[in-house]
Amino acid sequence: MLFNSLAFLLFFPVVVLLYWILPHRYRNLMLLVASYYFYMNWEPIYALLILGSTVVTYLCSLGIDKTQGKSRKTYMYIGLGLNLGVLFLFKYLNFATTSVYGFLDWCGLRMEVPHFDLLLPVGISFYTFQALGYMIDVYRKDIPVERSFWKYALFVSFFSQLVAGPIERAKNLLPQFNPVHKFNGDWLIEGFKLMIWGYFMKLCIAENVAPYVDAVYNNAMMHNGTSMILATFFFTFQIFCDFGGYSLIAIGAAKCMGFTLMMNFNRPYLSTSIKEFWRRWHISLSTWFTDYVYIPLGGSRCTLIKHLRNLLITFLISGLWHGADWTFVAWGGLYGVILCFEVLKKKYIPIKFSGKIMTVGKVLFTFALAMLGWVFFRANSMSDAIHILQSMFTDIGGLYNGEGMPQILMCLCLIALLMFKEIKDELKWPIHFMHSKSQVVGMVSTAMMIVLILLCAEFESGQFIYFQF
Repeated sequence: MLFNSLAFLLFFPVVVLLYWILPHRYRNLMLLVASYYFYMNWEPIYALLILGSTVVTYLCSLGIDKTQGKSRKTYMYIGLGLNLGVLFLFKYLNFATTSVYGFLDWCGLRMEVPHFDLLLPVGISFYTFQALGYMIDVYRKDIPVERSFWKYALFVSFFSQLVAGPIERAKNLLPQFNPVHKFNGDWLIEGFKLMIWGYFMKLCIAENVAPYVDAVYNNAMMHNGTSMILATFFFTFQIFCDFGGYSLIAIGAAKCMGFTLMMNFNRPYLSTSIKEFWRRWHISLSTWFTDYVYIPLGGSRCTLIKHLRNLLITFLISGLWHGADWTFVAWGGLYGVILCFEVLKKKYIPIKFSGKIMTVGKVLFTFALAMLGWVFFRANSMSDAIHILQSMFTDIGGLYNGEGMPQILMCLCLIALLMFKEIKDELKWPIHFMHSKSQVVGMVSTAMMIVLILLCAEFESGQFIYFQF
């Protein structure tokens, strides 16, 4: 069930209404049933995978809590092995076999490549990482084990953030299922406003630039560098507005019922370095990799060589998490290399540039690096990515106008509106619209946003990009 579907617009008000009218003791059960119904709208049989991941991590966590010594590690390894094994089977098996047989073919050993037609379950990487994060936290004794299976099952499957995050931590979300939430109109209003801005990002920006991006990237050999630059610029905002919009809708939907989910994006395109960019982009995943991969490897508290190694390994794994293709590995590796250069620069060239002009320059430079990185993320193949990058710097010509210049100009104006809000919030300008303390200004601004969405939105849209991960 997509957030931008009629089914969800019918489903969500019913869930919120039931949540507030039901007695407290029935609310979590209702949310659990609603969450599984929400997921089963894609492929009912794959709800068994969520249930399986939930049962495995629940039982292994209980085992970890009750035992000592090597037995605790055994339970954790069982939980990790089973969950990552299922993830590998559905997401990486074909990629691994194709890569191995491709290497053998390169060596002159030709073999038939088996291909397994397995439909990738929506959001499998998200709920798997959320469940594993809980189990690892129990192993580290950072949180107490959850005795209630039903409450833990709701934590893993909570519909608001089930298929594309934020990847919640147990210490934040699990305790929120305990207290009695008394109806609060402010929660509904705040949640609704977050959802409105999320729908603006998704429907008005991401969906309107998508046709131009698809037309250019899916026919890379037919377009020149000028069109590649515009398509990459558009994709830079498509991926942000698609995923950032989803996150805001998810956070807003949870807020309507009194739940607070972690912020997933914090104005990433205003970063002054790639390190800062990754502190602001997909925060729930970045912190997950930091806590469960980067720090266990040694983090930065080690020799310089090992520090650089840890960065590269973490970002290569992060790239592979995003997709089973060498373009994603290259994307993650590129960021790892850039971060290594930033570490070396800080150590050997500790010169700090200050001033507003330098800050603007660093923001633009970081944005340009992010744009180049997105080429690998969006390209259909490594050869396409290399061709696109070459064309952007060497093949400047007439601009492909897609569905017409008015459409392109509308997209640019909508992006400008988005960035105005981002800059306003970053600089803390005392200008407020939907969140104004004045009820009149807030109501008028919200109404104007709804009208803007109705006028500019592309409703005939597909699923969110990050659902494939």
